[in-house]
Amino acid sequence: RGVNMSGGLQFETNSGLPSVLSAGAENITAQEAHLTAIIGAIAVADLVKSTLGPKGMDKIMLVTGKHGSITVTNDGATILKRLSLDNAAAKILVDISKSQDDEVGDGTTTVCVLAGLLLEQAQELLQQRLHPQIICEGWRLATNEARQKLLSISRDVSENKEELRQVLLQIARTTLSSKIVHNEMELFANLAVDAVLRLQGSGELESIQIIKKPGGSMRESFLSDGFILDKKIGVGQPKRLENANILIANTPMDTDKIKIYGAKVKVDSMAKVAEIEKAEMDKMIAKCEKIAAHGINCFINRQLIYNKPEQFFADRGIMAIEHADFEGIERLSLCLGGEIASTFDHPELVQLGHADLIEEIVIGEDRMIRFGGCKAGKACSIVLRGASGHVLDEAERSLHDALCVLVTALKDPRVVYGGGCTEIEMAEAVDALAAQTAGKKSLAMTGFARALRNLPKILAENGGFDAAELVAQLRAEHVAGKASAGLDMVDGKVGDMAAMGVTEPLRVKLQALSSASEAAEMILRVDEIVRSAPRPRDPGY
Repeated sequence: RGVNMSGGLQFETNSGLPSVLSAGAENITAQEAHLTAIIGAIAVADLVKSTLGPKGMDKIMLVTGKHGSITVTNDGATILKRLSLDNAAAKILVDISKSQDDEVGDGTTTVCVLAGLLLEQAQELLQQRLHPQIICEGWRLATNEARQKLLSISRDVSENKEELRQVLLQIARTTLSSKIVHNEMELFANLAVDAVLRLQGSGELESIQIIKKPGGSMRESFLSDGFILDKKIGVGQPKRLENANILIANTPMDTDKIKIYGAKVKVDSMAKVAEIEKAEMDKMIAKCEKIAAHGINCFINRQLIYNKPEQFFADRGIMAIEHADFEGIERLSLCLGGEIASTFDHPELVQLGHADLIEEIVIGEDRMIRFGGCKAGKACSIVLRGASGHVLDEAERSLHDALCVLVTALKDPRVVYGGGCTEIEMAEAVDALAAQTAGKKSLAMTGFARALRNLPKILAENGGFDAAELVAQLRAEHVAGKASAGLDMVDGKVGDMAAMGVTEPLRVKLQALSSASEAAEMILRVDEIVRSAPRPRDPGY
């Protein structure tokens, strides 16, 4: 037992059976593996459970060390992304939360909590000696039934354009109601809807620039037509241009130097040094002449523009903007309709950008450049104001979630009611199917319905209300045929979600349902956890 062979293999395990694992490796099997995987996932779900819904609480994520940072958020994906986890099953929940965020932009907390609730039900069923495969089979039947119920209660709002805008505003309000911006929910909902409708269904969120400027209050945030660049115009150059032809470039505009490594130039007098400097200057001026030959009145460069070329452009009335970072250059290229050039020998091959107006504006105490009437008319900028950097960061995350959800709603304009309404409808449908299903699978389906019903219970608990009473009333309303009944989180009672305008995109619910059930099934099917031995350090290293 525990004898190392010459090949580094362990001859015998603790159970007395031969093992092929190398020394230092460990494996967990059977019931202990089930317990480790399920408890790890449930612990992560419990961590974010209190952030769910309009009354959810925030978390402070603290990174210690030299480059430590503080993040205050209630966004599930942001919280899980900053966690350092050692449990493999817990990392699966982090991955599904990230995929939910990438796919539809919202529901990151819901998908994680639902997976945890499913595993809690599975833990009880395992104690009743149900096999994991039977539980998974019941869950698959329940998931299909819940999906069919979701599709049947959804409604399409794409036919009426005016109704579509109202529904988009309802979706934005529902998404933002659980965020830090909920006090200015109406303002931010209108900002998000106006920005997304400018995209004309393209879904190119890159055309929407979000700029954060500390100071003022959140109600001072605004949407600006065109693109705002947080840079300054060169000295002595025009501060306002109409009908601008713009060359966007990524090229060095310092004095060109000999760039061969190890090269040295030896001279015997200062006159020779002056000749070298003049040659470098002439080369830069020739480059500036080539740029001016494009017939432009605005030049934007990703890299720095030094004094001599800046003076050259000022003398010719060309606006020059330097050090527009890579992201800024890419966005400008998209919005202005121009290409990013690096060489200037063939002006006829370069596609220039265009803007009706370029002007310098002041936001707070900072000067910025606004490009109005861009070639890509869908470009716009949202300027966020707030008391501190932490508030602005969370406001940006909130607005980004709303923008992503609205783009999702435009791609698939089918919507359902929120406030726990759809979860109760799905749970009732699964319960009805479970009553008609023979065998142990029905126990798993009943557990699935119970997990769905626990979601509105958590919503009520986070609001400080009597969760058991509210969920019981909500079930009674749905059994009585009131399909739009849900939780009124303002007054702590059951209300009509249609009248309150609590609306969510169907695709967000479908994605959360399928992702949570698949992740829970994957964790439940684990019967052994093998941890590899750490790689030994080379003694000569």
